[in-house]
Amino acid sequence: VQLVESGGGLVQSGTSLRLSCVASGLTFGNYYMGWFRRAPGKEREFVAAINYHGGSTFYADSVKGRFTISRDNSKNTLYLEMDSLKLEDTADYYCARRGRRGSYVDFGSYDSWGQGTQVTVSS
Repeated sequence: VQLVESGGGLVQSGTSLRLSCVASGLTFGNYYMGWFRRAPGKEREFVAAINYHGGSTFYADSVKGRFTISRDNSKNTLYLEMDSLKLEDTADYYCARRGRRGSYVDFGSYDSWGQGTQVTVSS
């Protein structure tokens, strides 16, 4: 399994950014997928998750209403559209495959991870 994120960068607060994660080596549509992030000096935290076909999405309270997770199973690609970015959104963002039983907010439920893409929000 390989997950490759892209789309990170340096942006100003209030602007938007879209992250992508291309998956290979798995039947993509058979898995919930999620985004997590790790800010400097902080623990990894759940950002968003999506079910098999994209009909159900879940968000951390800190990003609800600003971020949108989606997927295109025909392209084996997961997305995270981030709008109204804030300074506190600065972090490394990781996509992950939920391959274990457990809550979608629990990073222990995810068994494959990308290398991460860095998002830096400046004032």
